[in-house]
Amino acid sequence: MKKIRCAIYTRKSSEEGLEQEFNSLHAQREACASYIASQKAEGWALLPTQYDDGGISGGTLERAAMQQLLADVDAGLVDQIVVYKIDRLTRSLADFAKIVERLDAAGASFVSVTQSFNTATSMGRLTLNMLLSFAQFEREVTAERIRDKIAASKRKGLWMGGYVPLGYDADGRTLRINETEAKTVRTLYNLYRDYGTVRDVKEAAAVHGLRSKRRTVADGRMRGGIPLDRGHIHHILTNPLYAGRIRHKGQVHEGQHPSIIAPDIWERVQEQLTAEARKPRARKASSTRSLLCGKIYDETGDRLTPSHSRTRAGARLRYYISHRLAARSGEAGVSGWRLPAEELEARVEAVVRGMLSDVTLAGRLMTAPGADEIARLRSGLEGLADAGRADLLNLVGRVDIAPGHLMLELDAAALAGHLALDVDRLDADALAKSVPFQLRKRGVETKLVLADAPAGRDDLLIHNIARAHHWFSEIVAGRSFDAIATAEGISKRRIQQMIDLAFLAPDIIRDVLDGKQPHGFTSDWCLRHPLPSDWSEQRTLLASP
Repeated sequence: MKKIRCAIYTRKSSEEGLEQEFNSLHAQREACASYIASQKAEGWALLPTQYDDGGISGGTLERAAMQQLLADVDAGLVDQIVVYKIDRLTRSLADFAKIVERLDAAGASFVSVTQSFNTATSMGRLTLNMLLSFAQFEREVTAERIRDKIAASKRKGLWMGGYVPLGYDADGRTLRINETEAKTVRTLYNLYRDYGTVRDVKEAAAVHGLRSKRRTVADGRMRGGIPLDRGHIHHILTNPLYAGRIRHKGQVHEGQHPSIIAPDIWERVQEQLTAEARKPRARKASSTRSLLCGKIYDETGDRLTPSHSRTRAGARLRYYISHRLAARSGEAGVSGWRLPAEELEARVEAVVRGMLSDVTLAGRLMTAPGADEIARLRSGLEGLADAGRADLLNLVGRVDIAPGHLMLELDAAALAGHLALDVDRLDADALAKSVPFQLRKRGVETKLVLADAPAGRDDLLIHNIARAHHWFSEIVAGRSFDAIATAEGISKRRIQQMIDLAFLAPDIIRDVLDGKQPHGFTSDWCLRHPLPSDWSEQRTLLASP
């Protein structure tokens, strides 16, 4: 009889109760161990290694014990993962698909002791997908409740946690002034009123020795206390918190904390900032249009510099060209990049907007974020993702372009300034993205074509697939389309149009979860095209939707 090596995985979302002698992790392990013992006749054997994650959400795979377990599976040390319930393993459909893929590659499987199925059978996989749809739905509803609670509290002027800004200390659900740090804030406002530009304020702040707030992080180390950069200074000058107010998603409410800057002075500074921001565009419109100037480099390390030409009709055409083409103009054998500026800026803008719109970015952006911090970051990132091209390209720190791919890095200081974060806590890996592209020649021009890159994760389509599975389970339970429509608050026709998503082939669902669905396969397309129930016919139809 073949020996089946079983590893028990346990998880608890919060740290509450973990200090007890017998906690939830122990209870899960005990139930799983008993189940394994009952399968001894089938060759099941419990491995001694314990995989326990306490106080970590199931919405991410970035868990120490989980990563160790998956590594052991990949190494062929584990044949069966045993959990108390499937939501202990993950609450994300996308993450579940990744786990199952790794289990399949290693010839391993997964068992839930309280739910009678496993991933070794097709029916077990279908049931798992449906149950995980509910688990993800529950997690998203919980996140919505948290966001609603934060919004309601901020309307009342309460401080909802996160990084305490320079000049204040936390005091329950409000803030109290830290007089030592408040002097720095007042000095910055006075300097701006004297000099009139953030660049001059930065230089003056360096002379005065002004520094950012010092914080003690979870591991006991001190962070911060560094010279203030332009992004941080601009954030301080535009933050209504210092005028005794609370900002939330573009709206400003009266706060319950004391102000460091008098509201009338704060308003005058905003007027001065707005007026100063308009001047350069009015005086130097032609020179400031190249929004990526000084930020783009080619594969040789050469910087791409703005250039232009004119058509016979006098129209001005902008380009980014390798610096060597301009410096060695007229020399034979000199090659480099020549990219249409408008097109390149539009492509980079789309990449930045996509990064900020990624629902997972808030959880990856900094080390060990709490639930409140993730909700606050997600709100801030949503606001940034709706900004215009100039604001989005100002967040770009560097773009490296080479045949076949484009690497983009966000400016950590600029992003931290907008989100009121300590720049030292940002994860550099989350700020970078590599984007594949193709090159097409058009005369002397090289054109970037990003359309052949993966379609990207369609969260609306994933949500509708989960809803379709939910509706199908309701129908199986005996409810009518009319009853479901009334309960959901949508039309019966919409349910009938989307219910076919419950019968998608597993490989198509996996592609959707990975952001690799066929181009054009969206929720809007599903409203206009019925899906066949046969999986082969689905694959043929979606090959060119």
